[in-house]
Amino acid sequence: MSSTVSGVNEVTDLAGREHINAGEIDALAQRLLLLETELNSNIPTTLWISDLHGEGDRFKSILRGRFGVLYQTCREALPNTFSTDKVQYLVRIIRKKQIINDPEMRMDIQDVILCLVQVLKYKLTNVRYRMEDIFMPEFHDIISRLLAGLPVPDPIFEEEIISSRLIAHLAYAIRNVLIDRIQVLGDVFDRGPQPDKIIRILSSSPYRRIVEYVFGNHDILWMGAASGNRSLIAEAIRITCRYDHFEFMERLGFDTSLLATFAESTYPPEKITGNFKAKTDKGRSMEKALAVIQFKLEEQTIKAFPEYEMEPRLWLDRLADMLKSGKTDGLNDTFFPTLNLDTPGTLSHAEEDIVEDLVKQFKSNRKLMRLLAYLFTVGKTYSIHNNMLNIHALVPSTDDGDFEEFLGRKGRALLDYIQSTIERVGKKYIEGKKQIEKDQALFFYLWCGPRSPFFGKHAMKTFERYFLKDKQSHAERSLYWKQNLLNQTFKKKLLQEFGVQRVVYGHTPVNYLKGKHMASDDGVAINVDGGFAAAYYNRGHSLVHTPHQLYGIILPTPDEMKEAERKLESAPLDVELIDEFLHPMKVKNTVEGSRMKEERDLLLQQIRKLASITDLPLGSQEG
Repeated sequence: MSSTVSGVNEVTDLAGREHINAGEIDALAQRLLLLETELNSNIPTTLWISDLHGEGDRFKSILRGRFGVLYQTCREALPNTFSTDKVQYLVRIIRKKQIINDPEMRMDIQDVILCLVQVLKYKLTNVRYRMEDIFMPEFHDIISRLLAGLPVPDPIFEEEIISSRLIAHLAYAIRNVLIDRIQVLGDVFDRGPQPDKIIRILSSSPYRRIVEYVFGNHDILWMGAASGNRSLIAEAIRITCRYDHFEFMERLGFDTSLLATFAESTYPPEKITGNFKAKTDKGRSMEKALAVIQFKLEEQTIKAFPEYEMEPRLWLDRLADMLKSGKTDGLNDTFFPTLNLDTPGTLSHAEEDIVEDLVKQFKSNRKLMRLLAYLFTVGKTYSIHNNMLNIHALVPSTDDGDFEEFLGRKGRALLDYIQSTIERVGKKYIEGKKQIEKDQALFFYLWCGPRSPFFGKHAMKTFERYFLKDKQSHAERSLYWKQNLLNQTFKKKLLQEFGVQRVVYGHTPVNYLKGKHMASDDGVAINVDGGFAAAYYNRGHSLVHTPHQLYGIILPTPDEMKEAERKLESAPLDVELIDEFLHPMKVKNTVEGSRMKEERDLLLQQIRKLASITDLPLGSQEG
């Protein structure tokens, strides 16, 4: 009797083990098959944009047009026999989300619908999308049948009102999947009036799942200010006043009345003779008041952290000596009523009150926190995608083509260390905890230091540009990044350091009108600068990588966009072709693909191991 029971138990245990193993195998197999599908998918169509600098309306307008990606997608999806005119016709239909009567096209409604289905099918060969995120529900089933090549009811092609609605839904779906990924290379803040609008767009539900963000130095400025760095708070508000963006501060709920009252009474506009940019009297007074406060606060940080070697920015003692001796011929402004000539770095009582007020507002402002929490949680010092290193400005390097050491680290290790510091500061900021003074000081250096990966010049000459007549003293000399990118040895070292094939960076405007190119001759180094701000060329660039091509887009100026709208035409887009691929690039050919292959191989080993300890063949188990 006991042997019988024992045998039954053994059979039961065996069946249980086989059931568990089969369940594990099914779960592992599902993951493995998803990886295989992804590996054999085309690479995602990626858009790069950089240095938007507060131009929210312009960004929204150009993003709505998808940066010219629509035409290229249709060109890749449709047969080569399609003429350019026919492709452009379909592009117009997708943009307007309605049929356009054009007898010269010789395409009936069925032809249009099937072409749109082909474009959508091309984009959906990858597995990145959930259908509910793409289609509106009304035509979901019909579009799914068309994509699968299954029969559909005749009224789809024969009843004009139904066909028109289907075309609108197909166009909507296509526009939803045109861009798989948006890589922002930083600097949404400063110069323009709507950085908040840009962040709201990037963090909105249609975009947040596809956006990857790399910090720029102007983002670092505001993030450091929000963490409580006193000099960066003064600087962030100074730059805002420099461009008279009072509405932006009001939208965020900042109360600048204390600052404005002090500035207007202390620095009357008629006594401001330095190179201040604000156009309003209020803006000029506030800009100068904050500049003086900023320089005093900077000196405190520079003296407290001599390891940053920022002493050349210590101008206040030199300014005091000029004013004491009367040797002011080199100055364009000698009115400094809050400057104690014996201790020029000391804040006056009124200035201290203003700083304390601004610090309290920055650290407690919930609207600002919603914006900067996005950057702190999503942003990176660098990213790697599709065999490309994405950075804002540079990887610090030396004159002789080596990586520059800073904080005892260099190359990728330096960027990783900076990332960990930013994450620590961000966590404390969001949780309302006390910051580490050394971390806050690092943000000051990352904003304007010569070995910062976000800046890359030998100095930021704010004081000199404001107050010195000698224009040669205003020059901010770029360091060695661009010259090193002409050096094959350095480029090879850079690519090996990060395991990539190309580097894409922003920060430095490219003057396309003077014959400059975005990409190096070999296509390895690509400079993408949005150039949206009027302070630059007001034109800008973006970069697009499809499975078939890598190309730069020279964007229209605001005037060109207005003229195109007046004529009911598309704004002009010039294209710089950087690379073409004989066969569409697949995920398996990328850095990400290499990691997926490793995971796939590991999963296959686990599946085979589980199968080897299962006595019954998986395909013949009986219930």
